[in-house]
Amino acid sequence: MLSQTSNIEIHLEPANSQRLASLCGPFDDNIKQIERRLGLEISYHNNQFSIIGPSRATLACADILKKLYVETQGLKGKKVTELDPEQVHLAIQQSNALESDHAAQSYSKELNIKTKRGVVKPRGDNQANYVANILRHDVTFGIGPAGTGKTYLAVACAVDALERQEVRRILLTRPAVEAGEKLGFLPGDLSQKVDPYLRPLYDALFEMLGFEKVERLIERNIIEVAPLAYMRGRTLNDAFIILDESQNTTPEQMKMFLTRIGFNSRAVITGDVTQIDLPKHQKSGLRHCMEVLNEVEALSFNHFEAADVVRHPVVASIVLAYEKADLKEQLAERLRLQAREKAQQSNSKAPL
Repeated sequence: MLSQTSNIEIHLEPANSQRLASLCGPFDDNIKQIERRLGLEISYHNNQFSIIGPSRATLACADILKKLYVETQGLKGKKVTELDPEQVHLAIQQSNALESDHAAQSYSKELNIKTKRGVVKPRGDNQANYVANILRHDVTFGIGPAGTGKTYLAVACAVDALERQEVRRILLTRPAVEAGEKLGFLPGDLSQKVDPYLRPLYDALFEMLGFEKVERLIERNIIEVAPLAYMRGRTLNDAFIILDESQNTTPEQMKMFLTRIGFNSRAVITGDVTQIDLPKHQKSGLRHCMEVLNEVEALSFNHFEAADVVRHPVVASIVLAYEKADLKEQLAERLRLQAREKAQQSNSKAPL
């Protein structure tokens, strides 16, 4: 059940325009970050703030605003302390307000993107939970077969965040396994070299924003295309980052990517562990992080099944057929291993 909605007002004293500007941040970035993370609405006039949202979240928000306003008080010889996104992030984390389930039950209010095909909405419970988790968590995994909407919905959320000015840019990345991450021999600039591997992401962007607008945003580096191998050493703040086809990352690449995420950034990692193109001896970074990070509460793992496929109905049947074949192969391999172990035990017990 959703938490009861409440509306509370607070006055921040003493009134000081410079301290209020520091609290709100440039273009109200600090306020927008609090709104997004807690799932509520904040409006203000001078030093009077109105907060509307779930009861628990509004109380936490009021406490956060008061504490941050205290932090704007400058030290000796300094009138105002400028708040940065890191301080806002830490204040939200320390409030424990993120334990609220405001986003998990409300999708339509948070995401309402008009595209050439209409409004983007999830189909089914798994997609709805996936979108809600993207809105609620800084790092979200979408794992499942092709055609379940993992990438499309991630791009929709990225576009929504950019349109709402919650992030300053969108970054798209994907391991270029077929070229061995060695793209230098391909003609063109960096974007043109990696374009073939990011075509599904481009197609979704073109559908939601239009070709010309996407091209303009790419020229201004608001939408950035970067091969995964070139992300080492970067820290990505104020960005919505999508890693597609993550099953083709190595464990080292996945760790490198996850540690690139900066403050006020969100990352969505999509992949299908049944379609790994890595060499047989190489473990998938997606499989590895599913084992290593499954108990990290700040992350969200979302698993899709054949029933979630939203493409042609035959695709779901194909996925199911492959799943059955994989299960048969795994069972046969298990039986072969058991037979081999029994044979080895018999040989070890045989008299010399």
